Amino acid sequence: MKRGGASGSRVAASKGVPFSKNPMLAVSLPVWRSRVVLFVLFAAFALLAGRALWLQGVSTQFLQKQGEIRYARTLELPATRGKITDRNGQVLASSVPVKAIWAIPDDVLQATPAKIRALAGLLEMSEAELRKKLDSDRSFVYLKRQVEMDVAEKIAKLDIDGIDARKEYKRFYPQGEVMTHVVGFTNVEDVGQESMELAQQKSLVGSTGSRRVIKDRLGHIVEDIGSIHEPHDGKDLVLSVDSKIQYIAFTQLKEAVEKFKAKAGAAVVLDVHTGEVLALANYPSYDPNDRRKLTGQQLRNRVMTDTFEPGSTLKPFTVALALDSGRVKPGTLIDTGPGRFTIADRTITDTKAHGVISVAEIIEESSNIGTSKIALGMPAQEMWEMFTKVGFGQQPKFGFPGAVAGRVRPYKSWRPVEQATMSYGNGISVSLIQLARGYMMFARDGDTIPLSFQKLAEAPQGQQIIKPRTAQDMREMLEMVVSGPKGTAKQAQVAGYRVGGKTGTAYKVENGKYAMPRKYIGSFVGMVPMSAPRFIIAVMIDEPTSGGHYGGQVAAPTFAAVATNALRALNIPPDSSVTEIVIPANAGPEAM
Repeated sequence: MKRGGASGSRVAASKGVPFSKNPMLAVSLPVWRSRVVLFVLFAAFALLAGRALWLQGVSTQFLQKQGEIRYARTLELPATRGKITDRNGQVLASSVPVKAIWAIPDDVLQATPAKIRALAGLLEMSEAELRKKLDSDRSFVYLKRQVEMDVAEKIAKLDIDGIDARKEYKRFYPQGEVMTHVVGFTNVEDVGQESMELAQQKSLVGSTGSRRVIKDRLGHIVEDIGSIHEPHDGKDLVLSVDSKIQYIAFTQLKEAVEKFKAKAGAAVVLDVHTGEVLALANYPSYDPNDRRKLTGQQLRNRVMTDTFEPGSTLKPFTVALALDSGRVKPGTLIDTGPGRFTIADRTITDTKAHGVISVAEIIEESSNIGTSKIALGMPAQEMWEMFTKVGFGQQPKFGFPGAVAGRVRPYKSWRPVEQATMSYGNGISVSLIQLARGYMMFARDGDTIPLSFQKLAEAPQGQQIIKPRTAQDMREMLEMVVSGPKGTAKQAQVAGYRVGGKTGTAYKVENGKYAMPRKYIGSFVGMVPMSAPRFIIAVMIDEPTSGGHYGGQVAAPTFAAVATNALRALNIPPDSSVTEIVIPANAGPEAM
């Protein structure tokens, strides 16, 4: 029976009975759905065909753009950074062409070991260091920046696949450590980092250009498509500084720091007529062409960024205020007593008992007590206004990065003893360039002008601070400090020229307190020639430890050396018949 049943099924199939007759195989979906699916498929193919026709026949920009992404590149054309020169056209900073060596790591690693070793040697690195750079997932890596052109040519001759070079520029500073605190330096990206390179970054850098090229798989340029825009070089910068005077100031400052075994020193030279900075020197210094061993002490621009208590160099401002207001005259007598003057719980001292002396002698002999008594006869507000008018405690507007404001406390908080000590430079802080600019009103006829680090076509307008007569009286007093019988700055004398100035010695402040054991800062600010002042020269010696520590001992001789050579360099005619300087053996130091 089973056999017959199976045979019967085969017979039924052979007679053409369709399987759809089986209820399990019956179609349950409506016919219109299959037609919709067919239409959708047809529409999709039609859309694709239309898109293909559009891209290949009508609008070809998309495919061209996609193709360019794979073979076309936009190369940056670097602009040449502007030169920096001194006021006489001497080049202080210029850009020289160099190469940046880059690699496609996967391709370079296919090179022979001998070529890898040769490449490492030319790049001044070990083979292990080079392979570490090449062991990267990136398709592009810099091996070394700012490679000299001759070295780059040797690298090219190795003919290593995946190695290429990009043109860039490296800054070169011909005068090295002598000029570095004026000029500054740039980083590997040609961006200014210090001094005038930083201050004038926008004008020096220019604008880069670009061009389109076609590169092959190895990064080699096979066709130049064209330029998008040309690079525009940066503008040249002409500084106010004079290279000859700068060299003089730096070498004399370095000699003084070494002679007195000091921690550091700073000096600045100003043109009285124009306010131009003719020299700015710091020691220790550094070579901007080789900064591999650069330290923070070398980098510090002490003229601009370091503040200190000016000590007795501030006394002329207190006396000038009293003269200008008519409270005293140069011949007015002041009783300084036995050399000790007590205010509340504080005793002010002089280096010796001066007794009754004139206002002019107070400056000549640098009496703390005399200056204090003059100050206490004036309102604190007037003293504060005098200090702020000349720029103390104010943010400098020199156009120079890092310049500090110093500190002058509000006059309302001054106690009598503080007003007294501020009158001779304690309890107030200034930078060396602020102090030098302050003396501008004495060297001129009572007015002061802005300082400039760029060469000026004409002198700026001055701001009157004191009367011309007061400025003349102060010049006479300052000259007696150098040439008078009791002056404290005998070593500031210059053969053939009349000199005026003021010494200063102050305890060094560290962490808000006077350093213990005592550390000193010796300073001197002077002008020359006194018949018609041309230069203001300020010198500061930080922590002298040998040969004295008073400003008249450590800073005044440096002033004299700088002034002597600067006057000769600019052919300033002599104004004195004294051709030989004799320093008395008993020349005493000034008061603190």
